[in-house]
Amino acid sequence: MNFDVILLYNLPALFWGLVITLKIAFLSFIFAVIIAHIVGILRALNIPKPVDMLFRGYVEIFRGVPLLILLFFIYYGLPSIGIVMDNTTAAVLGLSLNGGAYISEIVRASLLSIPKGQWDACSSLGMSKVQSLIYVIIPQTIRISMPSLMNSFSAIIKESSLVSVIAITELTRVGQLIYTKTSSPFEVYIVVAIIYLSVIGMVSLLSDLIEKRLNYAYTR
Repeated sequence: MNFDVILLYNLPALFWGLVITLKIAFLSFIFAVIIAHIVGILRALNIPKPVDMLFRGYVEIFRGVPLLILLFFIYYGLPSIGIVMDNTTAAVLGLSLNGGAYISEIVRASLLSIPKGQWDACSSLGMSKVQSLIYVIIPQTIRISMPSLMNSFSAIIKESSLVSVIAITELTRVGQLIYTKTSSPFEVYIVVAIIYLSVIGMVSLLSDLIEKRLNYAYTR
């Protein structure tokens, strides 16, 4: 095994690949959380059945279709009907829609776990349903769902490796390019795996820290 060719000459390329990976993952996670809260909150409330069926369809479709197929469809399929976008936009859109479908179930379950008495107490204080959500219910659901949300962020970081198939030079794609130049697949993919593992480990540590802070603030 010879790691010198990677550590001495290709670390800058791997670093910039990691930057692109984190940029795509972070943007995708933000949009996924926004989508998830819209879908999850509305599905947890009493909404008209046709609207609920529409959101249910979104969740089932985007959880059922493999992310790789979704990326191919967005980037290569949509241009055939006149919808063209660059590869970064396609990657963020695909990861956001896929992640939003999964996270929406986390949001919905968190909302449904709040005792009905909380809603009744808000109503007795003269708060509207929107005010109850913003000031009382959602802050509690954030504390409940935080570990699952951070797990979802970790999953999006790992799933972002699939965007290499639409010509984005993120971490996995950089590893492939280094492999073609060096013919050292074992060393290359060990280093790439260690980088992913290190990033996911830092996200896990951050998740534990945030969870402790939220629990401390809640119990004060």
